[in-house]
Amino acid sequence: MTDLDRDAEELLRLGTATLYEASRSDLFLDPAFRPAWGGAQLVGRAFPVSAQLGDNLALHHGIESAGAGDVLVVDAGAGAYGYWGEVMTVAAQARGIHGLVIDGGVRDTAQLASLGFPAFSTAISIRGTIKQWPGAVGAPITLRGRVVRRGDVIVADRDGIVVIPAERYDEVLAASRERAVKEDAFMARLRAGETTLDVYDFRGLGEPIHGTDR
Repeated sequence: MTDLDRDAEELLRLGTATLYEASRSDLFLDPAFRPAWGGAQLVGRAFPVSAQLGDNLALHHGIESAGAGDVLVVDAGAGAYGYWGEVMTVAAQARGIHGLVIDGGVRDTAQLASLGFPAFSTAISIRGTIKQWPGAVGAPITLRGRVVRRGDVIVADRDGIVVIPAERYDEVLAASRERAVKEDAFMARLRAGETTLDVYDFRGLGEPIHGTDR
């Protein structure tokens, strides 16, 4: 079992919002990436793929080249095509691939949900693709301003997606654990009746103007 396999449940429990906040850096992907089916969530190592607009041949090569525990992270040019569906999902699961993140479309979402394969995309589309350009696999890509390199840690849930550089993984996880402990303490104070202004020490930021009309 790898460290990431060991930590996966904890990473999902911490959640993408906590991981992002604790990192103190812009590790998030554009919010246009959304789960293709309700409840989808994933943890894995990034395996970048570059595809041509409307062409999914590169994704087939990605399935062959990626390893167990990887997440295919695909730059498909934000095309509203059905780059991925049930057939590719079955092939990916047989190779131990943990999920898909694609700047483009997927289809067969009911089947993806039934198979339990987490996919995050910027579109849902039944529009077909061609198979002409083999693309590039394993090389860094940039998704809407965020660089993704092979081996980066991908965590995705209903709130969003974070891309944690491999060399920062231990640091971000430790900071996230610390943040979670502090938040638990804050929640206890809030349930006891304190206000967010006091718990988070916001009063020094100024007072609002109060109206006099009733």
